[in-house]
Amino acid sequence: MANVAFIGLGNMGGPMAMNLAKAGHNVNAFDLSKDALAQVEAVGARACSSPREAVEGVDVVVSMLPADHHVESVYLGDEGLVHVLTDKQLVIDCSTISSEAAIYVGEQLQQAGIAFIDAPVSGGVGGAKAGTLTFICGGTEANVDRARTVLNDMGKNVFRAGDVGAGQIAKICNNMLLSVLMVGTSEALQLGKANGLDPKVLSEIMLQSSGRNWTLEVYNPCPDVMDGVPSSNDYQGGFMVDLMSKDLGLAQQTALKSGAATPMGALTRNLYHGWSQQGHGRQDFSSIFNYLTPITKK
Repeated sequence: MANVAFIGLGNMGGPMAMNLAKAGHNVNAFDLSKDALAQVEAVGARACSSPREAVEGVDVVVSMLPADHHVESVYLGDEGLVHVLTDKQLVIDCSTISSEAAIYVGEQLQQAGIAFIDAPVSGGVGGAKAGTLTFICGGTEANVDRARTVLNDMGKNVFRAGDVGAGQIAKICNNMLLSVLMVGTSEALQLGKANGLDPKVLSEIMLQSSGRNWTLEVYNPCPDVMDGVPSSNDYQGGFMVDLMSKDLGLAQQTALKSGAATPMGALTRNLYHGWSQQGHGRQDFSSIFNYLTPITKK
């Protein structure tokens, strides 16, 4: 078992930290939310008053933060952890941020002798709670192997995509494809409904046909077709529209810099941005189904 600092206890980070504590790791936790701290404390973690307090004496630091500037501030700011971490500690940043930010933070920590990998996740809140996440890592093989000690207690798959920053590239490629699949599945189900088909029956047909995909298998966007998914819970929980929109923005920035053609990704990003602008940013990303409701004929 390891001594672990966990920084960032949001919808994803909270369950991840709880799973580490339940697995027997000694977890020091920090978050600005007292409620979030109380939840992880209830399963055996120790609540800390600052990131610096959390990393004292630990083997591994795990962070799950919203955006580039949060990660850069925690590690490289005036009170950043770069000033107190040692060469015996490993930093695992599970945030989904730009590859440029991951590389920059990694380089700055490396110059201080501190090992770092970026390890964004796939699997959503459900995967975080169940401990079935996929970690998509960027870093040396040695550092990724060191990280498995804690990653294996939060997920079921650990992949090394390449050097630092590669994890972020692979993550945004995956989420861009996921968003395209979600929009396409929603369109197909809405088209079927508009023409009198039962969406549950249509889903079963497509699951056994060439349109089969992950959203139909485990995350159907149509309410009351599948139990235990956000669409059957008023689109609460899961992966928020605003977060998908953020990831799609990162994908488009990366495509622009590399000259890659991503017309479907660009269109899907615009759809999610528009849905967010209508006030649905905190709903699960499968709520895009409602954005595609057919226009009622007069």
